[in-house]
Amino acid sequence: MAKRFYDAVAIRRLGLGVAALVFGLDQAIKALIVHALDLPGRLEIDLLPIFRFVWVENHGISMGFLTADSVTERWLLVLLTAGIAVAVVFWLWREHNRLDAGALGLVLGGAAGNITDRVRLGYVADFLDLHFGDMHPFLVFNVADAAITIGVLLLVLRALFVRTPASEDLHA
Repeated sequence: MAKRFYDAVAIRRLGLGVAALVFGLDQAIKALIVHALDLPGRLEIDLLPIFRFVWVENHGISMGFLTADSVTERWLLVLLTAGIAVAVVFWLWREHNRLDAGALGLVLGGAAGNITDRVRLGYVADFLDLHFGDMHPFLVFNVADAAITIGVLLLVLRALFVRTPASEDLHA
């Protein structure tokens, strides 16, 4: 029983540590982009033929869904995304697999970074643009968005392709 409790605590710490790392990295890079590079004033900076920084104030969520056009809608969006983040914390608290805990940490840290932007600024600061000529396979995104996407993909891939008996999850 004591080992199982210790494993659960270690798994929670892993998830929360990943979340804190992602949150800190996201906020630090956003500060660098805004203040040191003055991207809001410059609007775009070409870095490579396939990659550039482009300033986008995202008032909605992924792919332009649920755009907040008023202060009330902004705070409703904050509440919705915060509710989802709380659900992720509950999931993390019950999780017994290290990989899933790390993936949930990616999602939680990214969500916290974007919620912080929305509360502080009224929008999420997006700036990473991967493109191939005029083809843009991705919307402009940020570190938090990338972490959320990677975390969700890890959870989905594990759910689809990895079959581990419940009794082995703690020792994965």
